[in-house]
Amino acid sequence: MAFDGTWKVDRNENYEKFMEKMGINVVKRKLAAHDNLKLIITQEGNKFTVKESSTFRSIEIIFELGVTFNYSLADGTELSGAWALEGDKLVGKFKRLDNGNELNTVREIIGGEMVQTYTYEGVEAKRIFKKE
Repeated sequence: MAFDGTWKVDRNENYEKFMEKMGINVVKRKLAAHDNLKLIITQEGNKFTVKESSTFRSIEIIFELGVTFNYSLADGTELSGAWALEGDKLVGKFKRLDNGNELNTVREIIGGEMVQTYTYEGVEAKRIFKKE
């Protein structure tokens, strides 16, 4: 599938402002901007496995399209939501458990890169990954 493979973060767009809107403190924002995030994605039918490794942590997330699950961001923010496949995009709709606000994420392949777009409270940011 298009998302299968090992993806390493290459650059960010508006990521600092996004993290600020999420309430992440300045020290964590500075560190997160250079977290060397790597994602290893495998898809089997509707089931995805994402191995996430960064300066902060290494975790494995397993989810099925359309099935709600809980997830913790690297800063400890708890989310609940689900991923769906809409055309050639993976669309994640999540709610923060602490305040109920929505965090939406879209993963898509553009020009051989995986672009992950986050939207939270009107602020949009992108993390662009290159395939290793």
